[in-house]
Amino acid sequence: MPPKKTNYMISRFVSAILFIIIGFVIVFSSCKKDDNIDTNPAIKLSFSSDTLIFDTVFSTIGSITELIKVYNPSDNKVNISTIRLAKGANSRYSINVNGESGIVFNDVEIQGNDSIFLFAKVTINPNDDASPFIVTDSILFETNGNPQDIDLVAWGQNAGYILWNKNPENLPKYRIVAGEGVDTTWTNELPIVVYGYAVVDSTGSLTIEAGTKVHFHSGSGLWIYKGGSLKVMGTQEEPVYFQGDRLEGFYSDLPGQWDRIWINEGAVDNEINYAIIRNGFIGLQLETLQEFMGNQLFLNNTIIENMSGAGILTRYYFVAGQNCVIANCGQYALALTLGGGYDFRHTTIGNYWRDGIRTSESVYLNNYFIGQNNQVIAYPFYANIANSIIYGNQNEELVIDDSVADFSYTFDHCLIKTELNIALDTNFKFTLKNEDPLFLDPSTNNLQPDSLSPVIGAGSFEVANTVPLDINGISRTDRPDLGAYQWTPTQEERRK
Repeated sequence: MPPKKTNYMISRFVSAILFIIIGFVIVFSSCKKDDNIDTNPAIKLSFSSDTLIFDTVFSTIGSITELIKVYNPSDNKVNISTIRLAKGANSRYSINVNGESGIVFNDVEIQGNDSIFLFAKVTINPNDDASPFIVTDSILFETNGNPQDIDLVAWGQNAGYILWNKNPENLPKYRIVAGEGVDTTWTNELPIVVYGYAVVDSTGSLTIEAGTKVHFHSGSGLWIYKGGSLKVMGTQEEPVYFQGDRLEGFYSDLPGQWDRIWINEGAVDNEINYAIIRNGFIGLQLETLQEFMGNQLFLNNTIIENMSGAGILTRYYFVAGQNCVIANCGQYALALTLGGGYDFRHTTIGNYWRDGIRTSESVYLNNYFIGQNNQVIAYPFYANIANSIIYGNQNEELVIDDSVADFSYTFDHCLIKTELNIALDTNFKFTLKNEDPLFLDPSTNNLQPDSLSPVIGAGSFEVANTVPLDINGISRTDRPDLGAYQWTPTQEERRK
């Protein structure tokens, strides 16, 4: 019996030792897995949102904090080598990681299939006119050499903010500001800041009061959908401004900061009076999407400048414009395409593009496109351009691209920079060719004529009587000049 008991006790002892060893192995293996940092550069963190929008409009100086979760999808631990604010010490934001606040964090670890909380805070004085309308920054992450970011967006001043709430495929982000049958008015009480596209739907209408300032964020714009209506009711004393949302001096004349004003066929006539449209991609895109509805755009006393694309681009549209100025466009200043009807009087086009190489002419007239099987599809075209100036820094500033369909155009009492032979062309009446209009300062878009300009007194009285005041309210009926500006002598010249 003793030998059996001894064997039993030995067996128990061996089992206990094996159990302890197995336990150590399990614990050790578990610890090794937890301590194993995955260095695969293909690993990407995931976030509860790729953009944090602080969408509260402040009434006093205040702070807002937003939360975001950072996930590690790997089975093993990862090390985030850097979490930092892109603007560093110049940022209006601060971030909190694992209970610590700052602007830069290094070597932040997340266990496998786990997450951490990250808080971002912004502090803003909404009455600080020097601050931008939209305060932006980014939180930058680097994991195994793989960079990622989260955008931060906050409103920086008191304003009427329009933030997109729809993000469909194949269309820009947008928000409907005037639905079907709804009349909406933007007042000049506060600036309007648009983030995405502000859309006026079919049978809706938008009226913009005199003195209103509309600011667009990058890629944003205004879209008047087919059947909608736009009334821009600026005055000489209080024009309506359409421009970007960056207020720093560097951005004051920088093209391409926002997208465009896009107007489709209207249920009633659209109007733009005394507007200043600047620093976008396309100033006005006027386009019939489906069918002409019998209405047009009246464009009066409007300045379009610093467009990285076109000043005015049309596709089978109808426009009556007077006292308009188009300056400094990266492509066409005025592109009238796919037919339509146009009447521009006392228009000044001075295209001295300063931000690169321009290969497009300033004015382009066209009434067709090439369809499938090289088929020419053309539409009727009519244009009358009178008492106007077309000039720029290229040898050719006018292209006439017509097909066999109805194509009628007249340049009446104009000054044009062109290599076309217009001397015996009956489409050009009393037109000056290649004479420098002597603008006061094209480098700053000041396209008023100098006292020695050949455009002074070169206009048609008949045309001038239909537009008796220039863009500054000066009478032109005694001796009409070409273009939107009527020259007036200085005080010194009056004394002579």
